[in-house]
Order: sequence, then C-alpha cells, then structure tokens
Amino acid sequence: MLDGGFEVLDYLRIIIDVALVWFVLYKLIMLIRGTKAIQLLKGIFVVLGIWLVSYFLQLKTLMWLMSQAITWGFLGVIILFQPELRRALEQLGRGSFFARNSSAEDDSIKTVEAIIKSCNYMAKRRIGALITIERETGMGDYVETGIPIEGHLTSELLTNVFIPNTPLHDGAVIITENQITAAACYLPLSESPFISKELGTRHRAALGISEVTDALTIVVSEETGAISCTKNGELHRELDHEALRDILQSELGGMAKDPASKTWNWRGKKDG
Repeated sequence: MLDGGFEVLDYLRIIIDVALVWFVLYKLIMLIRGTKAIQLLKGIFVVLGIWLVSYFLQLKTLMWLMSQAITWGFLGVIILFQPELRRALEQLGRGSFFARNSSAEDDSIKTVEAIIKSCNYMAKRRIGALITIERETGMGDYVETGIPIEGHLTSELLTNVFIPNTPLHDGAVIITENQITAAACYLPLSESPFISKELGTRHRAALGISEVTDALTIVVSEETGAISCTKNGELHRELDHEALRDILQSELGGMAKDPASKTWNWRGKKDG
C-alpha cells in the first residue's frame, strides 16, 4: 500500500511538472507572437532539425557546424531576445504573466466600433485614410518608419490623424490591439500589374503590405469616399459600414455572425 501510494504521488508530480512546463512555454509563445522573435525562434528549430538529421546520418562536418551554432547560439538568443525577455520579466514582476486577459473581447469590440465610426466620418467628408491593423506578423520595421503615438484607440484620435494638412495625415496608421502604435508610416507599394489604373498610392500601399504580412488594411478614398479593405494580397472595394463591421469582427474578434457572411464579404466584394 505504501509503495502504491508513492507511485501515485510520483505520477501526480510528473503530470504537474509537465503541465507547468507546457503552460510556461505557452505563455512565452503568446508573449513573443507577432514580433520578430517568433521568426528567430523558427530559425532555431530549423537549426535543431538540421542537427538531428546530421546526427542520424552521421554527417560529421555538418554535425560539427550545427553543434557550434547551438553552443554559441544561446548567447545570441539572449542578445536578440532581449526586449522580449525584459517584457516577460516585467510582466512577471507585475503578476500579469499568469493572469488571464478577460477583457480581450471587450477591447476587440471597442476597437472595431472605433474604426468603423472613424471610417464612416472620413468617408462622408472624403478624407483619405490608410489604416493597417497588425495581426500575427510583427510590423516593427514599418512602425519605425513613422511617428510613434502609443495612444489608446478612439475614433476621435484616429480621425484627427488624417485631417488634411496636418503633420501626420500623410502615410499609414498602424494599430496594434487597441492602440495606435504609430502614424505617418511608409508601407511597401504593390508591384502587381493587375491593379486598376484608377487606384492611387494608398490602395497600392494597402495591397503591398497585405502581400508581405497578414495585416488587415482599410483604405478610405480621398476622391470618392469609398471604403476598401485588403488582406492576403486581395483588394475588396466599396464596402458599406455593415460589410466593414462583419469583416472586422470576423477577422479581429472571432465574432462573425455566421460563416456565410464572412465568405460573402470577402469574395462577393472582391475587386474585379
């Protein structure tokens, strides 16, 4: 009986140990998701995979090279991941590392409504706008080309950025979660030959960023006041406020009314 009791405790201890390790790894992945660190992490897995292949095939030279990369790579990881490590330690100190983000859905709803209100206001007055919403792929390189804002997203602040003849109106606004991260940012222009000649620089920039990231970008035309949206290299034009709401809700908040509405909005409104 005593031995059996010890075996049960040992199994329970192992389960708790493994569960805690997986939980910590999950939180770390969530922490670096959408940053450059996630790309570096993928590179590390590639190096480890090459090392395993060289080990099983006994490729001596390749295995030695990968061993050196792994040995010295830990120092490089600490240096390269410094911002993420510092942020993790700060969150751990504040007690938010293990905290559950219960307000994420409310923040998503507020973000969607603020963007819709601002776009409708600008569309009626034909104020040109270019709004890029960061998703999984980090956009740090493009944020650095603009002016840091780091302000809480409201429709009034977003609209005010694009008022003509102001220092920030020319360029893109990049939104991360419920914050305006930066304004007057430069985005890569699409070089696709299939873009309509009537579309200007804003639409080309919106398509360009959608071709290299998974960002969702909204364009308000200065000439017509029409609202367009790009994602995954596709342009969807002349969206009304309900179609825009369905897209934002389904893509950002996971709150789509039904799958059919999502398919109709993205495919039915696709630019021909």
